[in-house]
Amino acid sequence: MSKRREVPGIRPYDGPAGGWGALRATATAVRQQMESFEAPIVLMRTNQPTGFDCPGCAWPDKEHRSTFQFCENGAKAVTWEATTKRVTPEFFAQHTVSSLLAMSDYELEDFGRLTHPMAYDAATDKFVPVAWDAAFARIGEILRSYDSPDKVEFYTSGRASNEAAYLFQLFAREYGTNNFPDCSNMCHEPTSVGLPMSIGIGKGTVSLDDFDETELIISIGHNPGTNHPRMMGTLHEVARRNVPIIVFNPLRERALERFADPQNIIEMATYSSTKIASTYFQVKAGGDAAALKGIMKALLALEATQGNVLDRDFIATHTEGFDALAADLEATSWADIEKESGLTRDELEQVAVAYAKSNATIVTYGMGITQHNTGTANVRLIADLLLMRGNFGKPGAGICPLRGHSNVQGNRTVGITEKPSEDFLQRIENVFGFKPPHGHGHDAVKAMQAMVDGSSKALICLGGNFAVALPDPDLCFPAMKTLDLSVHLGTKLNRTHLLVAKETFILPVLGRTELDVQAGGPQSITVEDSMSMVHASAGRLKPASEHLRSEPAIVAGMAQATLPASKVDWQSLVGDYDRIRDLIERTVPGFDDYNTRIRVPGGFRMPLPPTERKWDTPSGKAIFSVFKGVRENYEPWADDVLRLITIRSHDQYNTTIYALDDRYRGVFGRRDVLFMHPNDLAAHGLEHGDLVDIETISSGRALRLTGITVIEYNIAPGSVAAYYPEANVLVPLDYIDEDSGTPSYKSIPVRVLRSAQRVEPAATPAATPAAS
Repeated sequence: MSKRREVPGIRPYDGPAGGWGALRATATAVRQQMESFEAPIVLMRTNQPTGFDCPGCAWPDKEHRSTFQFCENGAKAVTWEATTKRVTPEFFAQHTVSSLLAMSDYELEDFGRLTHPMAYDAATDKFVPVAWDAAFARIGEILRSYDSPDKVEFYTSGRASNEAAYLFQLFAREYGTNNFPDCSNMCHEPTSVGLPMSIGIGKGTVSLDDFDETELIISIGHNPGTNHPRMMGTLHEVARRNVPIIVFNPLRERALERFADPQNIIEMATYSSTKIASTYFQVKAGGDAAALKGIMKALLALEATQGNVLDRDFIATHTEGFDALAADLEATSWADIEKESGLTRDELEQVAVAYAKSNATIVTYGMGITQHNTGTANVRLIADLLLMRGNFGKPGAGICPLRGHSNVQGNRTVGITEKPSEDFLQRIENVFGFKPPHGHGHDAVKAMQAMVDGSSKALICLGGNFAVALPDPDLCFPAMKTLDLSVHLGTKLNRTHLLVAKETFILPVLGRTELDVQAGGPQSITVEDSMSMVHASAGRLKPASEHLRSEPAIVAGMAQATLPASKVDWQSLVGDYDRIRDLIERTVPGFDDYNTRIRVPGGFRMPLPPTERKWDTPSGKAIFSVFKGVRENYEPWADDVLRLITIRSHDQYNTTIYALDDRYRGVFGRRDVLFMHPNDLAAHGLEHGDLVDIETISSGRALRLTGITVIEYNIAPGSVAAYYPEANVLVPLDYIDEDSGTPSYKSIPVRVLRSAQRVEPAATPAATPAAS
């Protein structure tokens, strides 16, 4: 073990996930952001039939009655939006854009809610108030000036409602482009691409009821305590029934080890907790394909020795391609599997034995699977594993991709995609009377590459923090400043807003928690969770400012100003969101009786053919895939090259940083750290607390993050981890999964070098690298 020294802000945290620590953190969030008397009322409305859907994660709710159906990070998301802090025109008058750019991402969002539409004034380097109609008119004038609609990018955040997203895609398609970069492109696009090739649909196939009946959960590449925290209640119930939960993850994450449910009176009173993972395997970063192939190879060996392991009837009736998969597994050596996965043959054979015993298995996975340059192949390998034992279309079994934002899946369902189906485009033409574009548009990476090369001239952002979420800020940030126009719909100030174009508008929107009153009265919106349940959400809080408008209203305002001869009655749709839902019903399959069904508590489930063992593939069968070899598509590496994983802290949701602690990992008041295994520290001649520089192994460009404090941590040997988005400076923009276009944030080849800096690092974080 390396020698330990005292490092500012680094100390052990011995408590379980959840428990009293979660309640204290929730109380702190309330105290810092809201009036204490108002907060309990707001939180009680979270995820209730007559309340609002949590603006955090997309995990569904099992009960639709008045219980405390929110978690610590959900409470942070709600209080962050319902904060009493305000960013007014007076605030902007006191701060230049240059001075704001020098602040950290945390400081920018912590200033509070945007209150007025603002336009950038280059002469003063400040944002100044602008009237809504004037903003719309100028945006429309610029958009009409282009000789090609494909010079404009329409970006969507996963927090946008179905109604806003549908109007947004309608606006862009009548304008003439399929350029729809969205947050899915940066997280679960391998799911959207890979699963249709395997099972005919790009969505998960399980429901919450399946978790009641499952006999085994295999959890791969996700940290639910932080990234989808409401899932912890489900895992807690499963673990207490003694159902095995086998975890594959490079880091030892506290929420996957033990959890104390804040709603469990006994656990809270006795300071006890529940063990979550029955077995925990620390797979090497990027070693998931090798691990999955090892389990399947061991499964074939069990079939050969004892029989009745594979579901032969299911394979024969419902699948194709099994023989090719089996031949490839046979040809893959255990030596290669062990080297690339970082796990032993014995460990992977243990998993195969447990899987063979289970009559109903669920595999859950997150961005630890998708954000690799083999992300699509990783997803398909998980599907292969489940197909081998017929774990689709039966209770307690299936695949469970863990989506991020609360409506990221719904946005895609209602048309936010750069590669729309011909059926959808024909329905749009039939209903609206204009011919939509049929060409393949830009995803997030291609959109930014078009900005870098100058072929894209304008960016319209329906929420989000586009430039910060993307990798490679040294390329992305300057490209944003070359645009003619950028427009940002948002609730709070973020760094992307400040990367100003020749003309930039910030348009403040109503939040999920706020009352939305239109001409037809109070409105509700709808969202789709990660298990394909569509349900209503209605805010009740007084809006943060009388000058706010809803996302549908702003989209409609821009569309009407841009398309004066539009065939769409935009203002009528905004007056009553039922009319938007009627149009969704007419153009998107699965939304029959939309307005009736969302008025039922809990809503309704979208069609999922694999749950009925129906496969929307060219052959009508589920399709096994073949992943040649076990390596990711890297150049051969030297022995000193490590794989870097970018991670979120517990006080963070995507690019939103609520505070500067990462409680469960023992990091407090700072984010400038690199997590490293003690053996790797020793091999590199480093000690816990040393300052290091991190360099990406890439051709043509030097990507470096300097002056980072390395700390000893229980992470898979050969793997290191640093915080996102600070470590995005190490991810090349073109380092992607070629099948899906998703950046490879979680297996970046790097070298770790002793830093040239000699000063002891401070306990407070610096501003975001490459942005200050």
